[in-house]
Amino acid sequence: MRYSSLICTEKKCFSSEAIRRLIQYLQTLRMLIKNDIDIISSSDFAKLVHVSPEQFRKDLSYFGEFGKRGVGYETAYLQSELEKILGVDQQRNVALIGAGQLGGALLNYPDFSQNNINITTAFDSDPGKIGSIVNGIEIKDIERLKEYISKSNIEICILCVPAKNVQRVAKMVVDAGVHAILNFTSVMLNVPENVFVSNIDMSSEIERLVFFLNKQ
Repeated sequence: MRYSSLICTEKKCFSSEAIRRLIQYLQTLRMLIKNDIDIISSSDFAKLVHVSPEQFRKDLSYFGEFGKRGVGYETAYLQSELEKILGVDQQRNVALIGAGQLGGALLNYPDFSQNNINITTAFDSDPGKIGSIVNGIEIKDIERLKEYISKSNIEICILCVPAKNVQRVAKMVVDAGVHAILNFTSVMLNVPENVFVSNIDMSSEIERLVFFLNKQ
C-alpha cells in the first residue's frame, strides 16, 4: 500500500504531509530539549522548521491544543504529546533483512534505539554472514525468517536486499504477518492493501538532485 495523500480518523481528516511535518517537529523538539530550551513561541519554532507559524499551529490543531497564549509551547510536554500521536512513545521491534554494507551500517545506527526503534534481529542468505554478530545482533539464516517473525513481536521489516530478490523477500515478510516494510530498493513492491511500504532509493534521490543542479 502506498501512503494516501489524505488520512482520516473518526473525527477528521488530515494530509500525510502534515504527518511528515509532525515528525520534523518532534525531531526539532528533541534538539531543543538537548539544548535546555524549555519554552518556545510558535514563530520561533516555525523559523527552525521552515514553515509559517500558521501552518505549525494548524498541524497541531488536528490533534488538540498544546500551547499557552502569550507563553508559547513547553518543549518537553509537546515532545511527549507528539510521541503519543505518532505512536513512537512505545518500543517498536524491527527485523533487518540483508546484512551487507548498507544493512550492517543500519545495525550500527545509534538513533534507532534513541527513538524507541529496536532492531532485535537480522537475516541474510550468505553462509559467511550467518551466525556472525553485528552490534550485539546475531545474523540468522533467512530461511528461518517466517519461523522467527511469527513467534516474535516484529512489527516492521527493513529490506536491504538486492533488487532482484526484494519481491520474494517481501512476500516472505508479509506471509510471516508483518504489515510495515521499509524498502531500500527502487522496486515497487506488490503487497496486500493492508501492508504499508516506504521506499528509500538513494540513487534516485541523487538523480533528482542532479536534475535540479542542471536546471540551476
